[in-house]
Order: sequence, then structure tokens, then C-alpha cells
Amino acid sequence: MASSRKRPSASGRPVVPAKAGTHVAVALSGGVDSVTLLHLLRHQNNLTAIHVNHGLSPNADRWAAFCRRLCKRFGVPLQVRKVKVQKRGEGLEAAARRARYEAFAKLDADCIALAHHLDDQAETVLMNLLRGAGRRGASGMARETRFRGKTLVRPLLDVPRAAIVAYAREHRLPWVEDESNADESLTRNFLRRRIAPLLEQKYPKWRQNLARAARHFSREEAGAQELLRKFLQTKGLRAPSEAKLAEMLKQLISRGSRTLIRHDGAQLRVYRGKIMEDAGGRSSAFTPIRWKGEAKLALPDLGGELRFKRGAGIDAGRLKSATFEVRLRSGGERLQPHPRRPRRTLKNLFQEAGVPPWRRERLPLLFCGRDLVWAPGLGVDARYQGKGLMPEWHPAGTS
Repeated sequence: MASSRKRPSASGRPVVPAKAGTHVAVALSGGVDSVTLLHLLRHQNNLTAIHVNHGLSPNADRWAAFCRRLCKRFGVPLQVRKVKVQKRGEGLEAAARRARYEAFAKLDADCIALAHHLDDQAETVLMNLLRGAGRRGASGMARETRFRGKTLVRPLLDVPRAAIVAYAREHRLPWVEDESNADESLTRNFLRRRIAPLLEQKYPKWRQNLARAARHFSREEAGAQELLRKFLQTKGLRAPSEAKLAEMLKQLISRGSRTLIRHDGAQLRVYRGKIMEDAGGRSSAFTPIRWKGEAKLALPDLGGELRFKRGAGIDAGRLKSATFEVRLRSGGERLQPHPRRPRRTLKNLFQEAGVPPWRRERLPLLFCGRDLVWAPGLGVDARYQGKGLMPEWHPAGTS
């Protein structure tokens, strides 16, 4: 891909870098993109091609015959797989893609080379953004990824389609045209035929710019995956597969703090951009417990214990004259940790302190009658402050 126009290289240098013995299969549709890719890779060792016959076009069998003749000409073994496209609450394009990738998964090959190019990448990013996709959608297609134990590579992802067509004409390569490419009811075709020419007038490099943005988002996502992998490692949890790791990250980022991911016996959540382990997981009812002045009060149902240390905290006089009880939130509680600031709802104070929602419901609160006296991480209410004892919450496993 050496020229300023990013044209495919025909120098004999392998387009798909592969270890010795790696079996590479080119996904060959018969279109100009995949024909060019096959031509570039035709001298690579252990190379085959696969043509998936979806049976959706009246020309499907003719395309399969074309691929057989082309592979015979190039001396590349070809496998033709017929598939049945079944829609499962999805569009025809998505159903055909799913059937195609199922065929790839069954192929006896280590690596599948796909002919997606720069225009495909830009169109994919644009479609995903218009559909409201998040960061992962904006990342577009990966240059290399794993799928069902195989490596998927896209060697032409930086090459414009115009350069691919120019290369095919220069080398007098034949190809077939899929008549469905003219169907503007399909989103990609509508963008390619109607929107792309308009963008070209105002933003001549819109494809390159969208592809560059995709690489930027892809690097960010890869970095996030690495952080998640390291987080799991520090918690002593097994590393998930690459596909599961990506799906875990997608759910944790896109679905908010209520999302719960179970992995290797642990529960993971995300709050304010941080991944956390939810060690609680208990939803059993908690019966209020009276505190009788013990230095330590075990609360196994809440997963820890309360410890009381001498010093500034709850006034000693209050401790002698009142009865205290440990309860959970019921809603509407208010606390005034600072005498010069107004009394505020416990919900707002927990939000300000960065306490995740799922932890708030199982934190022990100290009451005196109807008065909320103390809450973990927030402190003692101004009406009860003085020299005496300060409660501290110690979840199990902490010192």
C-alpha cells in the first residue's frame, strides 16, 4: 500500500502477515474487492478461498461458477458453501451476514481474509452513528479480530474503493456486479449512492476522516479492555475470552450503574466510569439490631461489622441517655453532617460522596428513634456531634 493513493501492492509482499503453516482463506464474493484481494494473496502459502452462496439472487449460481473459474485460473483451492438465510427479528442484510459468518466458523482455516476497504469502513461508522451507536459502533470494523477461534483480518481497510477498482482494471481482473447494490432501500446503498456524493462535494476527505476517527475510538476501546483485563487479574478472576471481554465492556459502559455482570463467581458493575466488584449480592431482609454500646457489632447479613472508636463523633451525653438502633434505608432519610450546612437527603449525600447506588441499600445506618444519627462515609448528624464514640463500617475482608 505504498503509493500516495493507497493502492494495493502487487510487489509480492504478503498482504496478510502470517506465521508459517497458517491456513488463510479469502472470503470471495466475486465482486471487485474480493477478487483484488485474492489476486494480491494468490502466491501466499496455504491459501484457499471460500464463496458463500446465499441463494438470494437469481444470479447466485452464476456467481459461484465465476468464482470456480477464477480460482482455477489463479491456482487457488475453492470451497463453495450454500447457506439458508433466515431472519430472526433482523433485516435481510444482517441475516445474510450472520449466515455468512456461520459458514466461516465451520471452515477449516486459521485466518479469514475479508475485502472490506476504506469506503466500507467510513460507511459503517456513519451508519452506526446515525443509529445512535456508542463508542464501540464508532470504532467501525477492526483490522484484526477473533471470531469463533479464528482470526479475521481486513488487509484493505485503508484502501479506497476507487484505488481497488483502478488496480483491478490495470491487471485486467474480471469481477461480477451484485444487482442488489442498486437497491436504495438498503441503508448502506442509500448512503453510498445518495449521501456519499453530497458529502464528497463539501468534505472530499470524509471517508479518511471517519476512518481516522474509527481508529481513535478503537484504540480507546482497546485500552478500556486492557484496563478491564487488569482489573479482573487484580481480583484473582480468570481472564475471559476476547469476545466475552468485549461484550462485558460493552454492557458495563452502555447500560449504566444498574448493570450487573457475573464472571467467575464475581459480580461486576460500573459507576462514574469505574469498574467495581459488587461483593454484596445479598437481598435478604435485615432485621434492625439494637446497639448496646459494644465496641464491635457484627452484622453478617450486611457483610461486615461496625466498630466504635473513642474521639470526636457521637456525643457521650447522648450515648448515655438515648437508645440506638442499626437499620437500612427506607427512603426519605435526611442528614446534616456539617452544622453550618442545611440538612440534605441521604440520596444526595451518597451521590456527592460517590457511593454507588447498589451499595447504598445495604449500608448500616445508626438511628435514634426517628433521627438518622450516622451514615457510613458521611458522618454524624450535627444534632448528635460531640466527644464520645465514632462509628466505622468495616466490610468483610477489610482491616
